[in-house]
Amino acid sequence: MKIAVAQIRLKTADFNFNYENIIKNIQSDCDLVIFPRADIEDLGGKDLIFDGNCLSSEVKMYECIAQKNYPQNILLGDVLIRNGQVEVSDNGYFEICGQKVYVSDTFLEDVNCDIYVVAKNSYYAMNKFDDFINSIETHTNFIYVNSVCMADESIFAGGSCAKNSNNELVLRMPLCEENVSFVDFSKPVKFEVSPVEQQILDVTTFALKEYCENTGFKKVVLGLSGGIDSALTAVLAVKAIGADNVLGILMPSMYSSEGSITDSLKLAENLGIKTVKEPITPLFDAFMKDRESLHDLAEENLQARLRGLILMFYSNRENMLLLSTGNKSESAMGFGTLYGDLAGGFNLICDLTKTNVYKVANFINKNEEIIPQAIIDKAPSAELHPGQKDQDRLPEYAVLDDILEMYIEQNKSIDEISEKYDKSLVFDIVKKIYRMQFKRHQCCLGVRLTERSFLKGVDIPVVQKFY
Repeated sequence: MKIAVAQIRLKTADFNFNYENIIKNIQSDCDLVIFPRADIEDLGGKDLIFDGNCLSSEVKMYECIAQKNYPQNILLGDVLIRNGQVEVSDNGYFEICGQKVYVSDTFLEDVNCDIYVVAKNSYYAMNKFDDFINSIETHTNFIYVNSVCMADESIFAGGSCAKNSNNELVLRMPLCEENVSFVDFSKPVKFEVSPVEQQILDVTTFALKEYCENTGFKKVVLGLSGGIDSALTAVLAVKAIGADNVLGILMPSMYSSEGSITDSLKLAENLGIKTVKEPITPLFDAFMKDRESLHDLAEENLQARLRGLILMFYSNRENMLLLSTGNKSESAMGFGTLYGDLAGGFNLICDLTKTNVYKVANFINKNEEIIPQAIIDKAPSAELHPGQKDQDRLPEYAVLDDILEMYIEQNKSIDEISEKYDKSLVFDIVKKIYRMQFKRHQCCLGVRLTERSFLKGVDIPVVQKFY
């Protein structure tokens, strides 16, 4: 039996697109074409599964494919289309070309079949994505098929593969790319996994392309502060939708360093993006004219909110998607201003700790200086008062991110983490994670890059008294 695996783009509840893309990728010279699951539930449809019209459209899509009466067997997840009919198995087994094919969304070792197909749209999580494939110890021919799709915060990034009955890899498909390949179970292949930094670039840029395509945005706008977070976001935006579609706004204040301006302009020059300069000092001074200046948090937040106001003006006036630029470390600590720097419609780096932001930035610069080295080298600062540095209020990012990784990603207890770090420091960080949930509850949609993201996977109550 000649088998083709079709790792294709699918869209949540866009049945016309999905239909056209499925029939476009049905190979003529094979017996069986295996596609990812195309049902609304597995594509991140959430409560659309309760919408009768949506479900009817899904059924109609399968029927329209069947009506074309292809000679091939077409497997769409656990739905088999052949001889003009749509078939669904009660027990997961299909008899295809004299072979017993078993379809599931999980892998079980004791299933008796000729070909085991795992059809499950799985979200990308860095450092975890290959674990499933490596965990498969198969004694039968095995195929895993994943779509290339955006399901809100979760990105189904492809990476489909196949193994033979000797547990040898015979097929591996790239991330975030459509790919149709034939499976030869007799020919093992070697596959080199791309660096995690490259995977992050691929997933985040794919996510922005999909978000813009599905929501109608053609252009994006973001604030360029001269810091690493906005710099990385700008690079990702340009890679995703092109320099002509990215606008950077410089919004210096009375506390902004000269380097914040020059570094931002150098970044913009390197990327080829347009910039606009909108100083916030006149707006700040006008508001504070008849008010006592206390140089307190209220004044710091006012600066951030004036910047958010300006960015939202350009977003509305030019119909541009505003990209928020906060990272996971800042989000965990509540190091951001509601309706200020947290304003935005989409965030590409919200699931990257500051440590990982630097790793990706250095990866981008490995062949040429795209992000000015001065931006990477400078101490992070919100520049909301003279000489301010992030570390005035936060632990060193290397320490903070390690604790966040252990508590959030590895699910370690405070006592376990305190074997490495001072217990009072660990408790203060964990306490702040819980106390700052109210801010994260109001943040925009972003790209999930870990299993336990604040977008999904971490579910903290806003109102609680334990921490």
